[in-house]
Order: sequence, then C-alpha cells, then structure tokens
Amino acid sequence: MADVKDSAPTAKRKHQPYVPESVQMREFTLRAIVVGLPMTIILGAANAYLGLKAGMTIAATYPAAVISMAILRLMKGSILEENLARTAGSIGESVAAGAVFTLPAFLFAKVWPSFSVEDAYWKSTALMLVGSILGVLFVSLVRRVMVEDPELVFPESVAAAEIHKAGQRGIGAAKHLFINMGTGAGIWIVGKLKIFSMDDNSFFLRIGQLGKSIVRLGGTESKNTIAAGGVTMFAPPAISPAYLGVGYIIGPELAALNFAGGVIAWGLLVPLLIFVLGPNLPGGITAASSDGDWGGMITSIWKYMVRPIAVGGMLVGAAYTLYRMRKNLFGGLSRAFAELGGKIKREGTASRTEQYMSSKVVFALIGLMFIVMAGLYIYLSGLVGGGIAAAVVMLIAGFFFATVSGYLVGMIGSSNNPISGLTLSTLIIAALLMVSLGVSGTSGVLAVLGVASVVCVSSAVAGELLQDFKVGYILGGTPRYIQIVELIAVVVASLVMFFPVMLLHKADIASNGTGLGGAGLPAPQAGLMAALAQGIVGGEMAWPLVVVGIFMGIGMILLKVRSPMLMAVGMYLPLETTFAIFVGGVIRGIVNYVRAKKGLNEAQGARVENCGVLIASGLIAGEALMGLIWAGFILLNPGKPPEYPIFESSIPAYMLGMIPLALMAYILVKVPINNAGSPDEPAPPTAMM
Repeated sequence: MADVKDSAPTAKRKHQPYVPESVQMREFTLRAIVVGLPMTIILGAANAYLGLKAGMTIAATYPAAVISMAILRLMKGSILEENLARTAGSIGESVAAGAVFTLPAFLFAKVWPSFSVEDAYWKSTALMLVGSILGVLFVSLVRRVMVEDPELVFPESVAAAEIHKAGQRGIGAAKHLFINMGTGAGIWIVGKLKIFSMDDNSFFLRIGQLGKSIVRLGGTESKNTIAAGGVTMFAPPAISPAYLGVGYIIGPELAALNFAGGVIAWGLLVPLLIFVLGPNLPGGITAASSDGDWGGMITSIWKYMVRPIAVGGMLVGAAYTLYRMRKNLFGGLSRAFAELGGKIKREGTASRTEQYMSSKVVFALIGLMFIVMAGLYIYLSGLVGGGIAAAVVMLIAGFFFATVSGYLVGMIGSSNNPISGLTLSTLIIAALLMVSLGVSGTSGVLAVLGVASVVCVSSAVAGELLQDFKVGYILGGTPRYIQIVELIAVVVASLVMFFPVMLLHKADIASNGTGLGGAGLPAPQAGLMAALAQGIVGGEMAWPLVVVGIFMGIGMILLKVRSPMLMAVGMYLPLETTFAIFVGGVIRGIVNYVRAKKGLNEAQGARVENCGVLIASGLIAGEALMGLIWAGFILLNPGKPPEYPIFESSIPAYMLGMIPLALMAYILVKVPINNAGSPDEPAPPTAMM
C-alpha cells in the first residue's frame, strides 16, 4: 500500500458491508454503552501501567471485541451492538497512551510541584478532555476519505471485524480465530514466565578494530590512536504473536519497507556515528572500553541521536503524506464546508451507513474546544499572547498529525502507531514558536508541554477512532452512532485516567522510593519530551540531528521511496519490533508463493486469504488479552513477576524461542493452504476490505 496517488480514482465495485445498508437492526442501545464504558476504564488503566513501565501500550481493540462479543451474544445482542460496545471499550487505551506519554513530563520538568490530586488532577483532565474530543472531531472531517481508500489496509480493523464476523458464522468459521487466540496467549505467557526469552539484545557486531595504529607521513612514523571501526547492536526478531500477526496482515512489501528503516538505523547510522565520533561522544553517552558496556552505549546512540534523526524524517514524511493526499483531503474538507454552508443536504436521503454527525456540529465543537484550549494555555503559562499562539499551533498541528496518525493506523495498525514520534514533532514546532515569541523559562516549557499533551491525546484518539470507523465500514455500522459513542467514552476515560497514573506513582514511591521516572515506572517518552522542551526553550537542542533527518526524508522522496514516513517509523521503533513484523510479512509472502505454485483459482485463493487473516487475528488478540491480564496480575501482586527459566544465559533462552516462532510460522502457512478447498466451491467474501 502506497501513499494516495494524485490521479482520480478509477471506477470500482461498490463496497458491500457485512450487514447490508438496507437492513435495520439494534445498534445504539443502552446495554452496548453499559458493556463498553467499564471496558474503556479497565483496559485504559492496564495500558497506563504498561505505558509507564515499558514505554508502549497494547491495542485494546481485540480484547474489547472478544469481550463485547461474548457478553452481548449471551444477551442475544446484534453484531452492530457488539461493534459499538467494542468502540466504547477500546478508546480508553488511546487516552491512556496520550496521558502516560506526556503528563509525567510536567513533573519531570518541575513545572508542576507534584502529581497529587490538588496539583495535577484538573489540569491533566482538562488536557485529556480537550485532546480526546478534538481527536474525534478532526477525524470526523476526513472519515470518508480515509476509510474508503483501497490502499489503506487497516490490518487491525480487519482483524477486529473478523472477530465479530466469526462469532456470527458459528464454530466452523470461528475455530481458526479462537484456537489461535489460545496459541498466541499461550506462547506469550510462556515467554513472560521466562521459560524462553522473547527477545535478546546481547548480540552486537564489531565492525573493524578499535585500537592503536601507526601512521606514515612523509617517511616519518607517528603513533596515533584512531577510531578504525564501529560497533552496532543486532537485535533478532521478538518472539511476539502480535507482531507476527500484524506483519502477516500488512504483507511482505510494507513489512519490508518498515524493516528497512530499522536496518538504516542500526546497520548504518549507529556504527557510523560511533566510527566518526569515537571518544568524543556527546554528554550523556559514554564511550565503552573493549570490555565495557557496549550495549548501553549503542542503545544511547540510537535513543538520543538516531531517534531525533528519525523525528526529522517523520516531519518530512508527514508533510509528504499529506501532500500526496491533498486532493482527497481537500475533497473531504470541501464537502464538510459545503454542508456547513447548506450546499449539501443529507440525512433524509442518506442510507444508514452514510449517516454521520453534522459538519455544523463538528465545526461548532472545534470552535468551542479552541476557546477552552486558549483559556487553558493562558492560565498554565500566564501569557495571553503566548497562550493564544499555542492554541493556534495546537489546532493546526492537531489536525495535521491526527490525519497522519489515522494514515499510519491504516498502514500498520494502532499498536505500532508512533504516537510519541508525532508528538515530538509537534513539541519541536511549538517550542520553536515559543522561542520566536521570546517566551522562555517555566512559562515556555508549560506552553510547549501543554501543546504536546493535547496533540498526543488527539493523535492517539484519532488513530483509534479511524480504526473503529473502518471496522464499522466493514461490518455496516452507522458512522453517527460510532461518533456519539466515542465522544461519550473519551469523556469518561479522561475524567478517570488520572487516578491509575497517580496511584501507580504513589505505590512506587511507597515500595521503591522513586515514583514516576524511577526504575519501576521510567515513563521514557515523557522523560524525552521533558528534556526536549527544556532543551529547546533553553537553547540547548541538537538541531543538526533533526536537520539531518529532514534532508534524509527529502532524499527518500527524490529516490521515490514508496512511503518515507513508514521508513522513518522503522528507524524510530526498536529493531526487534520491525524485525518481527518483517518475519510476519515474509511468512505471508511464502503463503502467496505456495498459492501461486499450486495454481489455486480465485475462489481457493480467497479461502486461503480469509483463513490466514483469521489465524493472524487470533494470534494478535491472544497476546493482547493475555498482556492485559498479566498487567492486572502485576498490579494486584506488586513485586518481581514469577520466572521459570530453563536457561540462565540469554542466547540459548532466545534460541529456545525459535520453537514457538517456527510453530506459528508453520500454522500460518500450512493451515491456510490446507483450507483452500475444492476449485469448484464458490468464493467467500474476502477478509481484506
């Protein structure tokens, strides 16, 4: 899937949703909301813990789909009710991601005195409320353009829709999904118990030799110590059912493009920087001796030097993505403005699947949020001009990155959406504006972090909502009901999400004496954002790195790279993540090769594709469910989690993990091919919509 092409879309067969638009069934019901809202709180709280602990969150779409399906099937609910309950239940994860990636930064930057209810609750809640509501509104303006783009595959939306459809089709269609949910959950929990290692970062490659060399110049000899080599980390693929499933769904080409960014980061930039800088590494990065901490130095180089380069690349990639989408985006916005001016009439003649919230309501709410946001920024920073400027930046950057976030979700799913990278780009823009206005000190840092917080929550919610819109598009849901339920859910999640973060902070202070930012809850993204805000406003930002990334992005565009944004994302994500997704894509490529070699017809190919997507969806949902259960277990039982390692050394422990990796690969190849069926059977509806 490439960026949207400039040419006009060719004529294509009209999309047929699972529930035809002429069919009327129960959808927007009280029980759907009652089932969904507790899930948004519970799944959001669990992900808040994971985000603070590991710097990542697990998409709540799959567990919300499974839970809503299980409960509402017992109540004889419809598939569209299940869809709305899942929509409400999954959005809390996005609000939690926005909260934990940014709110602790106010504490780290020392612009909030504490993270107590008195000092931080209403400020945190206001930022989350404004950001989450704006995320819903921004995506509402471009919903049609994004969900109907045939080149955006929305892998996790397809997976979630398959969960709902599998429940309707009975055990014959659902068995591949639920059996592999058990497979994914079992493999993940065995890995978490350390029976085998899910990843291993002890591999590193020394390129060349570091040492003394004799240099001959004009017949004379002089001994000099020179950097004659470099070193880098080689991270093998993570043993992750979810990453493997995502790679399978997005396919080999996109998976390879994403992995290429990781290869550039770890195979080119890291060793090159070490080779060039040698002992002159910048502050905070210590050169390792021959027997020193090479792994720590390499990781620091990637985190503090390569990642800013990736942020520069993402800035260019984001701009280029929007440029390529300009016709469709302007078309969507023009339609919204035309409706606002009364030039387009709707509702009366619109089918159920075309009914969405009025543009007048959307624009009115955006205007209201802008006023609230400006007042909030003025209060936080104590500056009228700076507060209004920050609100304007947030409004523009918020729409910009909400759209990009949705585009990325369409490419690689919300689990791999680099929300923190998009937020860092916004933070840089906001900080530059504050500096140009002469704002400095605590007021400038507050304004910058305020903009970053709202954009982070907005982007996270926008990506998740667009994913929900796509599921509704596949199933035949009513867009307006999805928007209303999402607004209700984000308000509830924003009102309560501060409390799990505060409780985790206080619990860690009580047990470890550190709290947010300590070893127990490092909150890495928030720490980086606090450091960048203070660095830029204080005039200490390493701009050459960001500029290098910008020129790198321009170079990729000139080379006609299919998606510069996706490559920059690959540089920003850990190599074991992109490598695992790449392995999933390779497995999908093997299935395609075997299918072609066997000469399967179109009907058989569709059955192979549906079966493979169901298996991949099951692997993703199994890990996600078990990950949240594990997080709840850790919350209820603080302390070191149980471990039962077979090997103490990391390398043999990881090699043992090749067994479950091979098992998943075997299932993803063998089972779909075996379910091709007879060439005389009619083709089923394809899973990839």
